[in-house]
Order: sequence, then structure tokens, then C-alpha cells
Amino acid sequence: MKLFPKITIYDRYIFMQVMMATFVAILLFTVVWIAPEMLLNTIKRTLAGEYGVKTAVLVIFYELPKILGKAFPVGLLLGTLFTFDKLSKDSELTIFRAVGLSFQRIIAPVLALSLIVTWLCFVTCDKLIPYSVNKAGALRGGYISTQYIYTQKDKDNVPTMAVVVSKFSKDTMYNVIVLDFSPKKYTDVHQLQNIYYAKTGKNFSDKWELYDITKYDISNDGIFTEIEKLPQMDILQGESAKNAFTLMTYSVKKEREINNHDLHNYIKLLKKEGLDEEYRYMLNKYLQRFFHPFVCVLLAIMGALLGFSKPREQRLVGFTIAIGCIFLYYITLPFFDLLAEKGVLHPFITAIFPPFAFLCAIIGFYKSKDL
Repeated sequence: MKLFPKITIYDRYIFMQVMMATFVAILLFTVVWIAPEMLLNTIKRTLAGEYGVKTAVLVIFYELPKILGKAFPVGLLLGTLFTFDKLSKDSELTIFRAVGLSFQRIIAPVLALSLIVTWLCFVTCDKLIPYSVNKAGALRGGYISTQYIYTQKDKDNVPTMAVVVSKFSKDTMYNVIVLDFSPKKYTDVHQLQNIYYAKTGKNFSDKWELYDITKYDISNDGIFTEIEKLPQMDILQGESAKNAFTLMTYSVKKEREINNHDLHNYIKLLKKEGLDEEYRYMLNKYLQRFFHPFVCVLLAIMGALLGFSKPREQRLVGFTIAIGCIFLYYITLPFFDLLAEKGVLHPFITAIFPPFAFLCAIIGFYKSKDL
């Protein structure tokens, strides 16, 4: 048996039928997803003068990749199911089986298409979605965080400094509070040595620089002993400054706004800084980037299996099962994200479990069908 069978008229026929049905399903999914809320909000903001016509069109355009990330698997499932259901009702699948085509050979064109869709889904999640989301954020005025806290620790994991940024935009920070810890330590709390309040601050490649600073000296009893004004002060030099700025920048972003390369580096930084919950959550989302696209292959096989039916069998059954599977898949993803974040299950397990569940469902459907 050849690994790659010769392409025949049958392969081209099935490939085109499934591809057209998948394209229509993706288009309908996109329209249904974008129409109710997103389009309405954009129209409201345009009428209110917040957006110009060009900006409104670009906002909707940049939202499309996020929808396509979900539309590709759903569209492929429904497109495959619709095509094979139609082939079953028209007795074409019976003819294919009569001439000696096995189930594996029948779905070969579908698998080829599913691999293409898998690649498109992967590229969309890795490149298109981060690019479009950042573009859309720039149209809305960029990211502004309300608060960020960075704690600097020594080699023994003892806090030496805590920096509280009230809000920031790009590389400029506002209302920055620096808590300078004393080497003295009580059983339940670290003694403060100084508190600095700066109206503004700026990030540079090798340091954070604060301006217009009020310094409060604190005694061992926790009382202000002296208040001093400083025009400028440097904090978080070298690698600490770079790491703090990276963490602060990504703290306002969701994982879908970061490409795979940057997300991988961010995960390593989270582990290094000891931010365990955020590390586990992001590692889970990173692994999903690789497992989620291959769900397309599994859904294509599932669609073909559900489409195999008897001529008088109700079409609604297969579509109901398909919609139910998709619903369960997407509604349980946040649950597995939470399990990973809280450390209940390893991120690898939470990321691979949904595709594994689809694989088990496929095996069950295959055994239940008379193929």
C-alpha cells in the first residue's frame, strides 16, 4: 500500500465538495459571530463620533482573525458533515464502497484538506491574531494599565524592593511608588526603609528612571522621620529593569495578543520570576497553540463519520451531535485553563485533554458505524 495514493477524479471531487461546504460554513460562522454585538458596538461608536468610517471598517477588519481562529475547526466539521451526509442521502457513498473503496481511502481527500486548514489555523493563532489585535489596540489608543506591581528579590528569594505603577502607556509610567525594604526582617513582615513617590517615570533599555520624587525616610517603628524632594532617581538597573518592563507590558495583554516566540520567552520569564499561577496558565495556553490546530483533523474525521448514514436516517441527528461536541469543546476550555492555573493538573494534561476527548469520540463513532 502506498503512503500517498494517486490523486484521482474521486479525490478532486470530494476535495472540492468539502472545501466549498467548509468555506460556506466558515463564512456563515463569521457573519453570525460578528453581526450581533461587534458590528452593533462599532456602529454606535461611529454614530457617536468616537470612530471615523475608515477606523470603524479597520476595527471590524482586525477582529476577523480572532473569529477565524474558531471558525476554521467549526467550518471544517460542518462542511465535512454536510458533504458526507449529502453523499449518503444520494447513495454515492454506497457506490464508492461497492467499487472497493475503504473508509480510509474515502476520507483521504478530507484529511488532505484538514491538514491545510490545520496550517491556516496555526498561522492565524501565531501571526494574524497577535498582529490584528495589536493593530486594533493602537486604533483605540493603545494599552493603559490601571496598576502593576513588581517585586525585586535577592538570591535567597527575599524581597528587596517593590515597585507599584498606578498606570502606564508604552514606556511612560505615572504615579510610581517604590517600597525600599530594609535588611531587617520580622517574623511576619519585612521592614520598610524608605518609600518613594514619583509623579512620572520612564523605561530605558538598562534602567527605570523616575522624576519629581518625594522620599519618605521610615524609622524602625514605621514612622516618617524625614521627607525629601528629589528631581530624579534610577531604579531597577540592568536585567531587572528589562524583566520588569516585559512583565508589565504583557500584564495588560491576553495570550492571543502574543505570538509563539514572544509567548515562549514570556513563559520562561514568568517561571524565573516565580509567578507560578501566571506561568502555569500561560504554559497551558501556549501548548494549546499546537494542539488546537490539530483538532481540525479530528473534526474532519468526525464530520465524515457522522455523515455516514442510511438513506432514510434523520439528518438532524448528525448535526446535533456535531454542534454539541463543538459547544462542549469551547465551553470546557476555560475550565481546563483554571485547572492549569491553580495547579490541579499539569498544563500539558489540560492542553491535550480536549483533543484526546475528540479522539476517543471518533473511535466510539467509528465502532458504532457499520463501515
